[in-house]
Parts: sequence; structure tokens; C-alpha cells
Amino acid sequence: MKTVIFLAFTEASITSTFLVTAGTFGAMSLYGYTTKSDLLSMKNIGFMGIIGIIIASIVNFFMESEMLYWIITYVGVFIFIGLTAYDTQKLKRLQVENLEADMKQKVAVLGALTLYLDFINLFLFLLRIFGRRK
Repeated sequence: MKTVIFLAFTEASITSTFLVTAGTFGAMSLYGYTTKSDLLSMKNIGFMGIIGIIIASIVNFFMESEMLYWIITYVGVFIFIGLTAYDTQKLKRLQVENLEADMKQKVAVLGALTLYLDFINLFLFLLRIFGRRK
């Protein structure tokens, strides 16, 4: 059984969007891991951006504005690009701290889940831009 995403978009556009997402995600994770800058401000901007996207999406559900749809899409891409770098840096810092082995394992799992959600959301927003519908 095919998933809904394969029913809505061509396989070629899903594949190319996945590769673009993987490259972007990898580059931003590398930046977050290696930068000396503190990316803590990304957390606040990202959280407020996500709240804004949710509210704007609810409003756009009723308004059905194509312009607002595209604004939400591009803002979503930039928010999840920033959150990818921030979450990678946060995970790196938490792994360095002196925590018990059990706690480090829990932090690693939660960090992996957070990065996974960043990847999925970035992929979905990029699919809106690059995806060709069937």
C-alpha cells in the first residue's frame, strides 16, 4: 500500500526533494556542530515561528489565500533550517556534560527524535516548493 505522499506527488519529485533536504539538513547539522557561535537565540525564534506557522495555517484554512500559503511555506523552511543547527548544537553540548550513562542515553534518544522531526518538517515544507503533483 502506498502512503499518501506517493499518491499526491511524483516519485521523481519526492526523491529530488529528499536529496535536497538531506543535503540542507547535513550542512546545517555540520554548522551547528562546528560553530563557536551560541545558537540559543534560534530556539526562541524557532519556537515563536512554529507558533506563528500554526496560527497562520489555521487562519489560511478559512481564507484559502495562496499568497499566505507560500509565505508559511518559505518561513517554515527557514525556521526548520535554523532549528536543525540549534538542535545539533544543543545535543552536542548535552553529550559533553557530566551526566550519568542512563541520562546520556535518554538525552541521545530525545535529541535524535528532535532532529528527526526537524528533518521531516523541512522535507514537507520543501516538498511544497519542489514537489510536482500527480
